Amino acid sequence: MGPSGSGKTTLLHCLAGIITPTSGAVLWRGEDLASLSEARRTALRRQDFGFVFQSGQLLPELPAVENAAIPLMLDGVPRTEATRVAAGWLAHLGLAGLEQRRPGELSGGQAQRVAIARALVGSPGIVFADEPTGALDQATGAEVLAVLTSAAKASGAALVVVTHDPGVARHCGRTLAMRDGRVVREFVAPAADAAEADR
Repeated sequence: MGPSGSGKTTLLHCLAGIITPTSGAVLWRGEDLASLSEARRTALRRQDFGFVFQSGQLLPELPAVENAAIPLMLDGVPRTEATRVAAGWLAHLGLAGLEQRRPGELSGGQAQRVAIARALVGSPGIVFADEPTGALDQATGAEVLAVLTSAAKASGAALVVVTHDPGVARHCGRTLAMRDGRVVREFVAPAADAAEADR
């Protein structure tokens, strides 16, 4: 958490192996991401990392089910199987019956749910969410955040959220405050608050 320019997204990119940190190491399942080939880091981002972006980053020409199935199809899963799994996640996220709608035919909250399905469809170990509610009104944002946190928990994925919004940060069990590229404060939610955030 931190203001614009504090280094949140840069840190997320380091954690996801998109860029290499200038010092220190990012370890995932015992491997230093910087020591891996670009092909191996790309495979990790496709298979073991999920991503939810502020604007969804959905492909406008594809229906919701195919947008959600993209990670599986890129990994070689046959289209029929990939869309079956994706349709299951869309239903889990409250989008049953909207599988064939294109992003332009969905509300902002519905589009973000498609993005969440895409992030979780490959059963990743971790989901990175960069301002996932930033483009939504407050009520829709709260709804999407609740769906994101509960879906990540249901799938067993860790969740890293980047935000400047204290309301979003309150849903997290642990908050790192950043300023000028450095972590300046850490807050771990009390057990009762963390349990509430997990709901």
